[in-house]
Amino acid sequence: MSAETLITDNLDLWTGAITKRITSGRGSNKKIELTGIHKLRHLILELACHGKIVPQLASETPACEVLEGLQLRRKELIRKKKIKNSKPLPNVSADEKPSKLPSNWVWTRLGSIAEINPRNSAEDATEASFVPMPLITTSYHGDHGHETKPWGKIKKGYTHFADGDVALAKITPCFENSKAAVFRGLINGLGAGTTELHVARPLGNAVNPYYLILFLKSPRFLIEGEKVMTGSAGQKRVPKDYFSSTPLPLPPTEEQHRIVQKVDELMALCDQLEQQTSDQIAAHDTLVDTLLGTLTQSQNATELAENWNRLAAHFDTLFTTEKSIEKLKQTILQLAVMGRLVEQNPGDKPAHSLRRQIAETKEQLIQSGSLKKQKPIPSPQSGSIPFKIPTSWEAVAFGEITFNRDAERIPVSVEERRKRSGIFDYYGASGVIDSIDDYLFDSPLLLIGEDGANLINRSTPIAFIARGKYWVNNHAHVVDGVSENFLRYMCLYINAISLEPYVTGTAQPKMNQAKMNSIPVPLPPEDEQIRIIQEVDKLMALCDQLKKRLNQASETRCQLAETIVENALQ
Repeated sequence: MSAETLITDNLDLWTGAITKRITSGRGSNKKIELTGIHKLRHLILELACHGKIVPQLASETPACEVLEGLQLRRKELIRKKKIKNSKPLPNVSADEKPSKLPSNWVWTRLGSIAEINPRNSAEDATEASFVPMPLITTSYHGDHGHETKPWGKIKKGYTHFADGDVALAKITPCFENSKAAVFRGLINGLGAGTTELHVARPLGNAVNPYYLILFLKSPRFLIEGEKVMTGSAGQKRVPKDYFSSTPLPLPPTEEQHRIVQKVDELMALCDQLEQQTSDQIAAHDTLVDTLLGTLTQSQNATELAENWNRLAAHFDTLFTTEKSIEKLKQTILQLAVMGRLVEQNPGDKPAHSLRRQIAETKEQLIQSGSLKKQKPIPSPQSGSIPFKIPTSWEAVAFGEITFNRDAERIPVSVEERRKRSGIFDYYGASGVIDSIDDYLFDSPLLLIGEDGANLINRSTPIAFIARGKYWVNNHAHVVDGVSENFLRYMCLYINAISLEPYVTGTAQPKMNQAKMNSIPVPLPPEDEQIRIIQEVDKLMALCDQLKKRLNQASETRCQLAETIVENALQ
């Protein structure tokens, strides 16, 4: 099967295999990675280096004769003292050959067809190119930038190279990210730069440096290279011997050029697929945002039902990504706290009855010494809640209707917790972070992150209910209430709204107790809170089922892409 057929027959698979992004880089779109296209690029490089991307032509000089010519060229350069005399590398043995090659190809080593880590000579005043590591890209073309410096200032203490040389970053993580360069356009053809490079200077025009860069960037070469890196974590390096001695599949010279040209064409096709997929994802996100926005803008239950029916008609095409499902979840929370998710019941006791009950309970706790008396909290100003609430609801301040228990928190250092490891959960700003041998609380309470970037970026829930017996440090506010259902509703509300107006600091975001207590809350009747919680639970369970099926489908697509790559290489 040709490379083009592999691509075109599996377009849906290449563009549909999408996973969460782990690291930034090529083939990524915000928080997702285009895994299928990433695998496709790997496949193209592997096929290119194993004679499976262009047909072989009997009229072309076989690689064994090309290799003989390069060996003669090496001896000539040594005789003329243009390169150092070194012991020739051994031929590639049968045991070392990782795969079978076309009959007119040959296994060799980079050190047999190129001078490794050469040195240049020039007048000190000669202008030359200086290339630090940040100016070397991860592009499969081997692109790089350069600065202009006098040769006399960069000839010592740096790696040397010249136009036509090929370089590979040897240090982690640059090696794993396949930073490599084909040097071209150097000032006076002369260059020096980062010491964290292995450099190969081909012995003649019979070796295309762009073919060599494809080999150095091939997944197999990178994976095997990671296994032999030496040094400490964060400072590991690929040995020179791996760079120069790893078996290299060498095609005829003419085929090298055709391979490079074909890879250019196929990578351009991957670029197109990548752009189209990214555009589709962006358009999909916009569509989801627009349609979900109609739900939160609904003025009454009738309008909401109409907008929901319109959305439901396209449910299968709208909620096809994890991001869109998370947006749906957030919309559900917003509708819940706006009073749009369930109908109001005229028979419910109005919210002011609950407000009065809370005030009485708070006063009793203060009188008994169970709760510290707090400063009066002003009621929310008119317009502080940006939507119209039902008539049976009331606008109140968070601190007015909750019981703060922050004073009971006790932080314990990591070192101390090591000595006190136990069976009780130890909570921080984003949930359980450790265990400990004792507990501070033994009833359901609402915990709200007090500090950290999560207050802004929302990578994990800000509010959550802690149950059982547990300990809380000073990075989470501890909030009690008149009932567990009340706490669950308040948890739902905090997770539904933006907390940015109540957060101070940028480098270290923090929501102190005073700011938290001032948050305006649309308070529903107690019975309606229960109905809201039940409806949210039901809808969230459906979203989680949808996400699970989506993840299973994504895993299947990624596994299929991996299987196609493996089968093609075999």
